[in-house]
Amino acid sequence: MKDALPVQPGHFVWYELFTTDPKAAAGFYEHVVGWSAQPAPGGHGHHQFASGQGPLAVSTTLPEPVRQMGVPPYWTSHVLVAEVEATVALARELGGRIYVEPVEVPELGRFAVVADPFGAVLSLCALTSPMEARDRSRPGEICWHELLCEDPEVALAFYGPLFGWKKRGELDLGPMGRYMLFGDDEREFGGMFTKPKDLPYSAWNYYMQVGDLDAALVRALERGAVVINGPMAIPGGARIAVLKDPQGAGFCLHENP
Repeated sequence: MKDALPVQPGHFVWYELFTTDPKAAAGFYEHVVGWSAQPAPGGHGHHQFASGQGPLAVSTTLPEPVRQMGVPPYWTSHVLVAEVEATVALARELGGRIYVEPVEVPELGRFAVVADPFGAVLSLCALTSPMEARDRSRPGEICWHELLCEDPEVALAFYGPLFGWKKRGELDLGPMGRYMLFGDDEREFGGMFTKPKDLPYSAWNYYMQVGDLDAALVRALERGAVVINGPMAIPGGARIAVLKDPQGAGFCLHENP
């Protein structure tokens, strides 16, 4: 069944892969995660990815100026807001940076791209049509959102006023420190923790749900992915792995208990 709670401001509603080879990336994620990939409608990206519950992401060529800056392929997300201009103004006031000022995309809505005080990037969106609720426990869904940054408490002080996120708990990861759970009043969206010293920048990670983690890892390695960490069990009994796809974009796989 789908999540009974409606999609509302502060929720992650869409995902985007910036990559050097959208066609190859489409074949990779079809094979590994089980998505279907079709040409994106209306020219909004190269390929649109869909799970069994419908479209959830799009792939786009990494812009050449960004590539020349040394930015590797990466996944990003769109968070729903009630009003893009007001949220951009608040982000600026809270110490964020605005990479793309509010812009209208025909038939989709208004968008902007912001970075938090540590440089991690997210998109804001106010959509023309409402998004349907999704059951994120099902294979093929993006089920968890994770921020690695210098100071999770400072990060939440930025994201809280923007999106209504709040601290929903904390886990002790031993030598890795504390893992802060965040969400709204009804549910958890993900976690934040202090990035390792060898990670050169703050970034968001996205977890893709699979029915069989070991089988998905075999498929990923067959297509040229690199395993960065895992597979490993996490509190609650789920299992995860952290990877880079063949073009170099980081992503994570998640298997329910």
